[in-house]
Amino acid sequence: MTHITHMPQELQDKVLAQAHRWLGTPWHHEGDVQGAGVDCAMLLVRVFAAAGAIPEFDPRPYPMDHMLHSGEERFLGWLEKHADPVTVGEPQPADVLVYRVGRCYSHGAIVTEWPYIIHAFRDERAVVVTRFDVGRLASKPYKVMRMRALENL
Repeated sequence: MTHITHMPQELQDKVLAQAHRWLGTPWHHEGDVQGAGVDCAMLLVRVFAAAGAIPEFDPRPYPMDHMLHSGEERFLGWLEKHADPVTVGEPQPADVLVYRVGRCYSHGAIVTEWPYIIHAFRDERAVVVTRFDVGRLASKPYKVMRMRALENL
């Protein structure tokens, strides 16, 4: 497994600024319109693409309850095309946490300042800042990922 170095501060700042712009946006399955609706997958895509960390792409369509009926790692699969696991040290700003919910990894969040994350959280019905270890997600297994392009810009 590759150890990924810290990403450039300038790019961390861009990612976090983009993520904060989405705060308060209502949760909406497959949504991707700031202020109108977004889910956790599209939040990650739109934030990292707007910051210039990854190319624009669209993983839709995907079923809302996929994680309840299948173990296929669809969410983790597209994330792994753009990111690598981080296994050393504490998560850094602009890292991605991906949680196992149901039968597969199916919820993503952006680290702001550990242990805080920004995510489009269905339970809160909006994009919010929470601690990674509070509420329903506290007991869920998670992985830390870092966008590959971040260290190369």
